[in-house]
Amino acid sequence: MKDNVILNVEHLTKTFRLPLKQQKLEGGNKLKVAVNDISFTAGRGEIFGLLGPNGAGKTTTLRMLATLIKPDSGDAFIDGVSVVGDPYGVRGKIGFLTSELKLEDFFTPNYLFDFFSGLHNVPDDVRDSRKRALFARFGIDKFAEVKLGNLSTGMKQKVSIVVSIVHDPDFIIFDEPTNGLDVLTAKTVTDYLTELRAEGKSIILSTHIFSLAEKLCDRVGVIIDGRLVALDSLAALTAEKNLEDKFFDLYSEAKGEGA
Repeated sequence: MKDNVILNVEHLTKTFRLPLKQQKLEGGNKLKVAVNDISFTAGRGEIFGLLGPNGAGKTTTLRMLATLIKPDSGDAFIDGVSVVGDPYGVRGKIGFLTSELKLEDFFTPNYLFDFFSGLHNVPDDVRDSRKRALFARFGIDKFAEVKLGNLSTGMKQKVSIVVSIVHDPDFIIFDEPTNGLDVLTAKTVTDYLTELRAEGKSIILSTHIFSLAEKLCDRVGVIIDGRLVALDSLAALTAEKNLEDKFFDLYSEAKGEGA
């Protein structure tokens, strides 16, 4: 798979200082290792899923890959570019969608698409062509001049998706892409991720939803308490049990619980 690798994660580690109240809950520990020495690769034209419970380290991992936070140690390379050594180079190669992306309510989809296109130096003619295609694909065209504050949660999510990929990146990071969405909007999002893979795009996503991982992912890494406890193709992980049962087996092992 070496020739086909677009993402190479090497021993990423990240530790945070806990607030005083949380220190008491953590038995007096002042620090929490959110991501603990994880390594994995992802191939071109595949959807790679990070599966784990809330607080497992999924979002921290993706934020390091997106160069929003620096690892304490380790590195990751996206299409050969280091997230530590060349974060600006990485940002030009990726799209990143997170629930933490807060778009101002008084802006319109039309304005935001143009603004983010400008940040990525997308030529005007390319910008306009992509806007027409993406707005039509997600049904945003009818709401192009409506302020975000007046849009539904699902429509806001669709706008977030299109502004995160204005520059047509080959590598796309989605953090919990269907969180909080109604079933119709969630289907629109998952269908689009499948279309992106068919176009040869590479996608890494985090989720705690087993059915989403089973539907979308080619390969899966299971992360628990900051450690990667399993890494394989979806087919191999579910050869004997469904993904949910396999996950709980891994969770019990990681926690040292009896079978």
